[in-house]
Amino acid sequence: MTITATTTPQPTATAPDKRRPGVGAALRWEIVKLAAQIRSRALLAVALIIPPIVVAVLNGQQQPPSDTIYGRHVHDSGYAMPLLMLAWAAQWVLPLLAAVVAGDIFAAEDQHGTWKTLLTRSVSRTHIFWAKTLTAIGYNLLVLVVFAGGTIAAGMLIVGTQPLTGLTGQAIASGTALRLVVTAWATTIAPIIGFTALALLLSVRTRNPAFGIAAPVVIGFVMQLLGSVTGLDLTRKFLLTTPLEAWHGLFAQHPFTGPLATGLAVSAGWTIICLAGAYLSLRRRDITGG
Repeated sequence: MTITATTTPQPTATAPDKRRPGVGAALRWEIVKLAAQIRSRALLAVALIIPPIVVAVLNGQQQPPSDTIYGRHVHDSGYAMPLLMLAWAAQWVLPLLAAVVAGDIFAAEDQHGTWKTLLTRSVSRTHIFWAKTLTAIGYNLLVLVVFAGGTIAAGMLIVGTQPLTGLTGQAIASGTALRLVVTAWATTIAPIIGFTALALLLSVRTRNPAFGIAAPVVIGFVMQLLGSVTGLDLTRKFLLTTPLEAWHGLFAQHPFTGPLATGLAVSAGWTIICLAGAYLSLRRRDITGG
């Protein structure tokens, strides 16, 4: 009788997964934190509610704001309303919208002393930096879309979809006018990202949420003043507020896009410089105190 020895295979131990959480994990956590903030939700609500109110008030006025671009046409076409709102918002509203979250997102960790707790979650400073940066940029673009969409929809519903008068007096058909208005608002994406990067830099450097939020608005206002000074044409091209006016060329009899290309390059330059400065400052920071 032959006895065959059988061996039972022993289970092999599985090596624990030692991979550190990456940017994705940090990004999800930042989004959860932002969504829980009353301020972020309130800003989205304001961006949705305020445009219809402003459009209704302007439409009810007997005397239109004729001293503002497209102000004289607000009763003639619903497409003039979002362009008037865009010109007005470029002065200080858009820089403020860009800074409300970005100016606080790093400084809040200093204010609450949570940097050490955050870094003990096995995420690096680089992961945290890009997670917060992407969260701020994504939120600001969402606010911009809500604000622009509410303004365009309110103009069309309250005033109408009549043809629009161009800046050189030409008539623009309704369908073309809608496309141009949407494009005009889309041109603000690059400078909005630039202002977001500026607010992130100030948030990291100053560690003060109030300064991080207010300073970009003040800087934007100063840029607006410098841009209005004659004799500073070269300086004006490098201001972050100048790209916010680049959409004007789209509404000329013969459209020109040179300012749009220049504005895109200027916005990219501001974004790269500010993000690089913020990143290096965060990398070199001593956070042993909190």
